[in-house]
Amino acid sequence: MNLGLGLYRHMLTRENFQFARQAGATHLVVHLVDYFKGGAHNPRDNQPTGTDQGWGLAGDPNQLWTVEELMALRRAVETEGLKLEAIENFDPAHWHDVLLDGPKRKQQLENVKTIIRRLGQAGIPIMGYNFSIAGVCGRVTGRFARGEAVSVGMDGPLDTPMPNGMVWNMVYDPQAPQGTIASISHEELWRRLEDFLNEVIPVAEEAGVKLAAHPDDPPMPSMRGQPRLVYEPHLYQRLLELKPSPANALEFCLGSIAEMRHGNIYEAVDQYSRQGKLAYVHFRNVTGKVPNYKETFVDDGDIDMLRVLRILKQNGYDGVLIPDHTPQMSCDAPWHAGMAYAMGYMRAALQSLS
Repeated sequence: MNLGLGLYRHMLTRENFQFARQAGATHLVVHLVDYFKGGAHNPRDNQPTGTDQGWGLAGDPNQLWTVEELMALRRAVETEGLKLEAIENFDPAHWHDVLLDGPKRKQQLENVKTIIRRLGQAGIPIMGYNFSIAGVCGRVTGRFARGEAVSVGMDGPLDTPMPNGMVWNMVYDPQAPQGTIASISHEELWRRLEDFLNEVIPVAEEAGVKLAAHPDDPPMPSMRGQPRLVYEPHLYQRLLELKPSPANALEFCLGSIAEMRHGNIYEAVDQYSRQGKLAYVHFRNVTGKVPNYKETFVDDGDIDMLRVLRILKQNGYDGVLIPDHTPQMSCDAPWHAGMAYAMGYMRAALQSLS
């Protein structure tokens, strides 16, 4: 297994690549979506929570990530002794009508295919995604973790309908007419996912790229009046069986799965790692279940993280683990300190398995 670190778009600097290497990482997972664009939060906090109006503005619908910028990023990462393992999340500007089944759906499916082909050309093996209308929403920030460290969590459902022009918790059309997005059924969302996979998995296979699906976060049956897909562990199996393929894989988030109301985290780790379906793993810990949970330091939650590692080793998992989120520590570099703590724990835990 390999130790990795996730970096947001505004953090893609040589200094942060060096930080990752110093903390023991060999791989990076990179976010090219700018979650902080036009939002009310401070990028220094590096944990977008947002409001009913979402995180902020989506990107440029007419500007897809180019092969040149992807290759330049990969070269910059490799110069610091790291490997660029994955890009995480499509920009809502590029695929909002795929999620909403809107008038630009066909054109935006081509956007997704183009992005996947470009990742393959750039030698980046994984594209993480979250097929969700509401996206990551309903999180709150507070001094929830050990020693009153700032962390995120959930304090009850978020049922406020989504305004027009928003999807995946970001605004793709600030000029959208007043009103809210109509709710759909769970089966309709699964139909949209199946259509998506049928279109893009053959392209991913040809490009040599794995599509890695994140479970719902938070894993509620519905958020903001919209259905969710993978809000129980067994629903991941349905996703895999919609389009069996080596390119149809999982972005396996331990925290999200532990937050689920039903199911067993260790059985889920065993089930999906035995199938060889884990593209990479979000290695984070939590206390509680939806709709009331809090994220903790990696060594201080409900999950026995060493037990998880032993299951992964037993089943031959050789991919990347990243901390994903972690509480922020009380110092001048709260995100870096929190991540350094998590990375140190993870590196020691991995060494203890040998």
